[in-house]
Amino acid sequence: MALSPPRSLSRIRSRAGAPTTSRLGVDWRDLDWVMLGAMGGIIALGLVMVYSTTRNLVDNPYYFVTRQAVALGLGIVVFCVILRIDYRKFRDFSLLAYIAVIVLLLGVITPMGSSAKGAQAWYAFPGGFQFQPAEIAKFLLIVALCGYVNEHRGDMDPWRVTVIVGLAVLPIGLIQLQPDLGTNMVLAAILLGLLAVAGAKGRYLLVLLLLAVTGVYAVLTLGLLQQYQIDRLTSVINPDAASQAAAYNQTQSKNTIGSGGVTGAGLFQGPQTRLGYVPEQHTDFIFTAVAEELGFVGAAVLLVLFAVVMWRTWRTARLARDYYGTLVCSAVFAMLAFQIFENIGMTMAIMPVTGIPLPMMSYGGSSMIATLACLGLVTSVHVRRFS
Repeated sequence: MALSPPRSLSRIRSRAGAPTTSRLGVDWRDLDWVMLGAMGGIIALGLVMVYSTTRNLVDNPYYFVTRQAVALGLGIVVFCVILRIDYRKFRDFSLLAYIAVIVLLLGVITPMGSSAKGAQAWYAFPGGFQFQPAEIAKFLLIVALCGYVNEHRGDMDPWRVTVIVGLAVLPIGLIQLQPDLGTNMVLAAILLGLLAVAGAKGRYLLVLLLLAVTGVYAVLTLGLLQQYQIDRLTSVINPDAASQAAAYNQTQSKNTIGSGGVTGAGLFQGPQTRLGYVPEQHTDFIFTAVAEELGFVGAAVLLVLFAVVMWRTWRTARLARDYYGTLVCSAVFAMLAFQIFENIGMTMAIMPVTGIPLPMMSYGGSSMIATLACLGLVTSVHVRRFS
């Protein structure tokens, strides 16, 4: 069923008093301070956890957290730039956004791209910095698909749904050549969420879901992934048959979460974290550090902060001035919901290990910038809900 904005008296309000327009070109009173506060809490906790999980990995204990702080600074700049731009202007450049996605993803699988850990998914820059276009593809594809759906509002027949799916399949295919099944699962969630809000019939969505499951099965059986990636994905289904390395990851993850108890071992005091027992803890498994060092209480606070960000994103979708704003916020909501559920679920061994980062928490500059770009778009919709 299509999402329609509520009839609210909040759409008409008095502008009494002196103007409060900021240098960003928006009224400070229109900013969603609740969401911004929750985002700030998540980001601050993320920086602390990145430091906690990496301070013993290299000689310089501040190496990783400094790089994450640089990415955060760039992300804040991107957030502010997007906030200053009227989100409706992105609608006019949806085709350009789609072309940019294809060009970036094509380039990374050529000699211009660099490979690491069995995937050719980055552009390398001086100073050891890397840029992962698959992350930025989330933002660009949201802009592109929402622009197309907006042009065909109320016309979600089989042909139009097929075209929308076809537009998404091309970048998904390019990402799979890297290969990066985790990011593709996020893009599929964005696509399904967008179609659901756009009013596509339930049977169409069911068919797409079955096709997505079939696609995942094909990827697993046709040799498109490395064996270690297949082991990680299938370990949750058949842990007894999983390789020792794949089983070790999730076993250590569960042990680390369980050792935190109610209040945790204390900040920087988690034994599993200090000794580096959890592989990739600063990226894919950063939630385990929160649970071990801050316990159930700290993990619950983090989940509440995520819930607040998602609630405010959904609320903005309902308050949006136009259909495009509703679509954009709904797509970002779908992205966040899937990433958070999948990432935390895999640390608890209830979801497969896919390498999906925890938004605003996991170490990774491209993920941080892409997430803040998407939330900047949501905030742009929010501050212009009256105009």
